[in-house]
Amino acid sequence: MASSPSCAVLPKQNERVAIVTGGTRGMGFETARHLASLGMHVIIAGNEREEGALAVRRINEESSDGEAEFIFVDLTSLKSVRNFVQMFRDRALPLHVLINNAGTMLVPEKRTEDGFEFHFCLNYLSHFLLTNLLLDLLKKSGKNGRSSRIINMASATHYAGEINLEDLNKRTIYSSHAAYSQSKLALVLFTYYLQEQLMAGGFAVTVNAVDPGMVDTALYNNLWTLAQMLKKPVASVLFRCLAQGFNN
Repeated sequence: MASSPSCAVLPKQNERVAIVTGGTRGMGFETARHLASLGMHVIIAGNEREEGALAVRRINEESSDGEAEFIFVDLTSLKSVRNFVQMFRDRALPLHVLINNAGTMLVPEKRTEDGFEFHFCLNYLSHFLLTNLLLDLLKKSGKNGRSSRIINMASATHYAGEINLEDLNKRTIYSSHAAYSQSKLALVLFTYYLQEQLMAGGFAVTVNAVDPGMVDTALYNNLWTLAQMLKKPVASVLFRCLAQGFNN
């Protein structure tokens, strides 16, 4: 019988602080859980308070070195992102790791309270704002030989993405697939650009885009009914489990 995948062996990260968006379940939870096991103070940022409390309890029961806590943020609201950053700054904590993990896929057409297309705001724009509002803390916290890190959760669908600067909100012709691909392409381009700027400035901060592959998470919950039925047998064969996605 094949053994279950194990997490990568990483050095202890005691006294370091991380923020994980969408860390209440799926890949985000698996990431937050592992960072806490390394001794980090992990802040789970999400919009489900009950899920957040449960995630924090599970992680803190498992981890004897690090700790987790939940802070509310609604990534479909730029005001909420700014409020989250202010709450974090009020704590006067350093920030060593920012993992922009939260995302949505194949949502029917709708707009956020700020008027943005849903995928574009949640997957890209809010993380763009969050990263820039926290960038000075990441720069201060990074040291030569021990850089701060920004991880953006990407997807291979960005290869199919197109960015139309005249219609970023997909108002002319809407396709949930095209909207999702555009949001992930924007995130990847932002990753490349920010890394170039940080390197040019000599800052001890690295930025990477990570594609975990096809992982069996709630991200696929918006598939249409027949696709949902077909997904169940296919996922058991082709999809990665959470631990495999984390180690990819």
